[in-house]
Amino acid sequence: MPRDTLTPEQIVRTAVQLLDDEGLEGLNMRSLGQRLGAAATAVYWHVKNKDDLVLLAADRVWHEVELPEFDAADWHGVVTALADGLHAMLLRHPWLVQAFSSHLLHGTGKARYDDRLLGAFETAGFSPQEADRAAGAVFTYVLGNAFGASATASLTRKLRRSGVDAEQGFTQTLAKAAQAAEPFPRLRERIDTSAARRYADAADGSYELGLRALLDGLRPGGTGS
Repeated sequence: MPRDTLTPEQIVRTAVQLLDDEGLEGLNMRSLGQRLGAAATAVYWHVKNKDDLVLLAADRVWHEVELPEFDAADWHGVVTALADGLHAMLLRHPWLVQAFSSHLLHGTGKARYDDRLLGAFETAGFSPQEADRAAGAVFTYVLGNAFGASATASLTRKLRRSGVDAEQGFTQTLAKAAQAAEPFPRLRERIDTSAARRYADAADGSYELGLRALLDGLRPGGTGS
């Protein structure tokens, strides 16, 4: 595909697909060009470098999160919807969790989300300073809960590239973890639970329970000054 027939929209959309499949470590201009049917040099006419491409891809997926309307009487519901939307997006695009530790992310997609989350708290009567802290607590909670899926996706790709069957590798690791847990009574009781049989996963319902507890602990005038 000649460079003058490529569009930034095509490039960013394909970059997101490549990132979903191969992660940050699999993103490069040559691989992207192959998916686009274009030379890597043609991509450079539209995107400065890989870091710029990650920034554009991240901004695109942030726009996937739907923003509920403000409701002072049900701010718990509004914030829960915002948290759930972010959580679902991060699970669809686990590379974005990795990107936070290696790229300076910004853009209108994240800005629109952050503004709506702050507004949800301020509409409920939180001061700007309280809203800042509350929004930060919710964001970091959701980001932390998406780490397991991100780690599993990254490790699966790493094992695959080294020629190891990922499922077999996880099974062997969990078996060794079960052996290590034997001397510890509380862990021993949980060896056969579903959470113990999934690598890097929390127990079922942990995300919902934690988010509910977090929001129950937030209130106007009660988050510090």
